Order: sequence, then C-alpha cells, then structure tokens
Amino acid sequence: MAGRINDDDVKAVRDAVPIDAVVSEYLQLRNAGGGNLKGLCPFHDEKSPSFQVSPSKGLFHCFGCQEGGDTIAFVMKIDHLSFSETVERLAGQAGITLRYEEGGYNPTHQRGERIRLVEAHKIAAQFYVEQLDGPEAEIGRKFLAERGFDQAAAQHFGVGYSPAGWDHLTRFLRGKGFSDKELTLSGLSQEGRRGPIDRFRGRLMWPIRDITGEVVGFGARKLRDDDNGPKYLNTPETAIYKKSQVLYGIDLAKKEIARTSTAVVVEGYTDVMACHLAGVTTAIATCGTAFGGDHIKILRRLLMDNATAEVIFTFDGDAAGQKAALRAFEDDQKFAAETSIAITPGGMDPCELRLAEGDDSVRGLVESRTPLFEFALRHVVTRHNLETPAGRAAALDEAAPIVAGIKNIAIQHESAVQLAGILGILDTQFVVKRVAQLARWARDRGADRGGRNGGPSRTQHRAPAAPAPTAPSGPALNLRSPAHRTERELLKLALQHPGLVSPAFDAYGVDEFTAPAYAAVRRTIEEAGGAEQGTHDASGYLARVRDAAPDDTVRALVTELAVEAVHARTVDEMYAGVQLVQVRLRAVDRRIREVQGTMARLGGNADPERYAAVANELWVLQQYAQSLRNQGAAAL
Repeated sequence: MAGRINDDDVKAVRDAVPIDAVVSEYLQLRNAGGGNLKGLCPFHDEKSPSFQVSPSKGLFHCFGCQEGGDTIAFVMKIDHLSFSETVERLAGQAGITLRYEEGGYNPTHQRGERIRLVEAHKIAAQFYVEQLDGPEAEIGRKFLAERGFDQAAAQHFGVGYSPAGWDHLTRFLRGKGFSDKELTLSGLSQEGRRGPIDRFRGRLMWPIRDITGEVVGFGARKLRDDDNGPKYLNTPETAIYKKSQVLYGIDLAKKEIARTSTAVVVEGYTDVMACHLAGVTTAIATCGTAFGGDHIKILRRLLMDNATAEVIFTFDGDAAGQKAALRAFEDDQKFAAETSIAITPGGMDPCELRLAEGDDSVRGLVESRTPLFEFALRHVVTRHNLETPAGRAAALDEAAPIVAGIKNIAIQHESAVQLAGILGILDTQFVVKRVAQLARWARDRGADRGGRNGGPSRTQHRAPAAPAPTAPSGPALNLRSPAHRTERELLKLALQHPGLVSPAFDAYGVDEFTAPAYAAVRRTIEEAGGAEQGTHDASGYLARVRDAAPDDTVRALVTELAVEAVHARTVDEMYAGVQLVQVRLRAVDRRIREVQGTMARLGGNADPERYAAVANELWVLQQYAQSLRNQGAAAL
C-alpha cells in the first residue's frame, strides 16, 4: 500500500507551483482587480467570467458554481486525479522529490494510475521519435517530405515512427518497469495470442497532447499497402484519452488563440502542421471525431467569449466538406464568438494547398473566410426554385430563422436586406420585419440566441439547458443586512490581510457574528490558531484554515472569502478598523438590549444585589459603546 506523502512536501508543492500558472494551462485569465484574475469557469457552463484566481493566496473560487480550493484541488477536479496523484504530478513539474511515510517510497508501484499512463505515453512518444531516424522509417520520412515537412517540422510536432514488428514498444516499456496491465490500459499495447503486442506497427505517429502539453494518445497513419488497418488509427478511449475532449495542436496553439481571440479548426494532423508552418499558429484539429460540444468548451475557455473573438472552420469544397460545414453551423450559437468558414479551392486541404501554392496561399485561405451563417444561408436558398413565388416563399421560411439567429443586431439587419436581394423579393422591409419577428419570438421563448427553424408554429432547436449551479448548503446569508455585510468584510480581511486586523480580531467571540455561516468561519480561523498566524506565513495560514474547516460547506466559504475582493479602493488600517468597530459595536448594542430586557423583567421587586449587578453591566456596556463611537478602533 502506498505511503502517505510527507506534509512538509505537500506544502512545498503548494508553494512551488503558482496557481495562476496551473490554471492558465486550461483557460485564459484576465485581470479582475485587487490582484485577482478571472476567467470562464471550467467546471460549469457560463457566459460571463465568475471564476476568480488569487495568485497571492494560491486559491481559486467560482462565484457561479461555488467550486474552490488551492492548486491541488484545481488539478484534482479538472483532471479527475486523486490527491496523491495530483501532488506527484505537480511535484514532478516543480522538481521536488517527495518523501513517503508508513512504508517508504517505491517509484514504480506507488504512483497513481493516471500518472503511470501519462508517463508511459511520454516515454512512448520519445521512443517513436527516435525510431523515425532508423532505416525502416525511410517510408515515413518520404511521406513527410512529399507533403512539405522536413526534419525540423517533424521534431517540432514530435512526429515519430512505430516499428513494424509485433512488440518492439511493448518490450521497451516493460524494460522501463511498466506492467502488461498498464500497457493494455494505456492503449499502447493490445492482447495478442501470446500476450500483449504493440497496437501501432509500421505507421507514422503523431502524439496527441492535452491542453497542458502532456501526451495522452497517438494518431497513426498507414504507410504500406499490406497494412490492412484503417488509414488513420487512433488510441482507443482510455482513462486519459477521450477523443471528444482533445484537440490536436491545442498545446501549441493555446497562447496564440488567447492572444488573438481567434481559432482555426482544420480536419487533420498534417493540416495543423501546414497551417502552423505557414504562420497560422492558431490551427487545431479534432482527433477522429466531429467537432462537438466538448471541443467548444475548450475553445470558449481560451476565447473568453470575447465579442470580437472568431472561430474559423476550414473545409474542402466537396459535398462532404459542405455537410461538415453545415454540421458546424448547428453549433454556431454555442459560441459567443463569430464563426466563419474558409473553403479550400479545388478540393485541396490546407496541407495540399501549401504544397501546391506555398505558405501565402494558406494564410490567404484563412483571410478569405466568410461568415458561417452566410454560407448556410446560400446553401439553404439553392434548394429552392426562386423563379416562382412559392419557391421564394419557401426559401424565405427556411432562411429567415438563420438570419434571426445572428447575434449581432446590426449584422442581422444588414443580412435581412441581403436575403431579400438573394431571393429577389422587392419588398425589403417585409423580409426585415419577418426576421425581426422571428428573433423576438426566439428571445421570448428563451431559445439560445435565436432558433433555426422558424416561428411559434415550428419546433425550435435548443441546446439542453445547463443545470443551475449548486449553491453550498447551510444557513442563508442576507447580504442586504448591514450586519452581515460588515461581518463578511471583516472575515475577508482576516483571511486576506490578517496583519490589518490582528491581534484585535482574535479576541472576537464567535457570538459576535450573527450569520451562522460567518460564525462557523470565525470558529474555523480560531481552530487554525487565529488570524495573527497569517502575519508570519500567509499561504500556510490559509491552508491551515481550510484544513480546519469542519465540512466542505465551511471550507468552500473560507475559499470564497479568501478570493473575493474587499469592497474598498484602499485597504488599510483605517478601513480595517472601521470593520472591527462596526462588528464589535453591533455586538455590544445587542448585549445592551439583552441586559435592558433583563432589568425590565427583574422589576422593582428584584434582589438589590442582583439588580445592582445588572445595572452595573448595563452602564459598562453603554460606556464602551460610547467609546467605540467616539474613538473608533482605539477603543478596542
């Protein structure tokens, strides 16, 4: 059984790997003010960014779905890893050697399954690259050269070659300490008559990397006529490879996609290579499957749903290419970005176009794009006989919903005028009003920014509604309450700027916080050793507070308060003092009212000593309240 990772080593990993650097591998982050960063949440669908990262605190929190935590929690959640697998992975990135308790460390058997599968793919990728230089791989080098790819291009994309023998890679990985079970689970080997054999044999190999750059699978191209397999053979579905959730080239293209707010979707591995070498470094491709919803989620996190963002699809001009373009149009409304299409001339793909006409032609292809809705519009119109009134009416019925679905209202109006011209309808305003009516119906019915198939008498195509974010369970918070707002601010200061509220904060009782949820956070800070601990070790302090939380609900609230911006332009001792005074003053005023109620109940027949003691307490409380009002934080 694997030993427990040393606590000091876990802390070292947390401190060594900046959370913003890790999160940026999966989504684009922008300045959110107050030292925080924001982006589209990777854990639920959203239109505007509510996911915030605090680099200084090493925490993230989504104010939409309430997911939150530190770097380790983020990687565990997004990559579906165990705690130990995550720590091992981050430690490897940071160059930290982990120590294991209760049995020591066995580097071969004590790593999680996913870590092992990724490591096997990393070694396999290097093995294939080395094989490409051998005599047997001459056919693979010739294939690349015929398509305009030299040795430098192959190295840049990690292209390799799998030997034609039965078990070259299998034996090599066994020698590296991998078990037959691990090789089968990875998809690198498959069961043969006498044990595992290589899945890929005698093929040109493209490593498929996830968005972080880790190799999770391979695409293998047939090279010989006696190979009876498919033209392209991909890694099967495994624990680390889901073809609907990976985009070839995303690791190379992600920074440029985020920088330019543009993505170019092509159809194959060589097309990605050709585009990148021609200067179109935002090119990506799917891996043996149609472009779908999970691919859209990956791009949306990089594009940040910027209104000026654009996704450009390239397709061949043949019937299959047109069908693929129309299928892409069905997903158009899932993007806030504009979608366009670039049709390659003569049925050539980008790789063939570059080979025939050079790099400029590939860049020109992308620059010559047209809006995807316009392509779909013309495709629909050509199916009708525009020479007859009935044909024009039918074309309008089918085409008008497409125009109504255009997100940009100004473009929608211009396109309606254009549609009237295409159809030969002289009454332009009739078409404009028809489109506007359909758009209004779609909005009223809650369609996803416009239906495809017409007005209320037709069935609207809608994306399934995203489930509402799950709020954390626990007592409700009334943020309209001045008391709750102030308590929230004070707790944020205690977590984010403990030096401004210490040591006074640590003398506050749990009962001074009226919201039960805030009282639970106050108690958690106390259990972690108090806010003053944070003045010496900020990151360790927050980790201790989160660890001290009694349940996930309180832990989530701690993370939320540690990330949420403080509502002040200048966060200083004066502002902190005001929050301290307000929370204390409200607590004193509540106690005064309680004592006054006690005196009223005692009445004139009360025991004199008892009455005098209560009256004295009331006088002390009233004097303290007055001092707080007059002197502020100096009276604490």
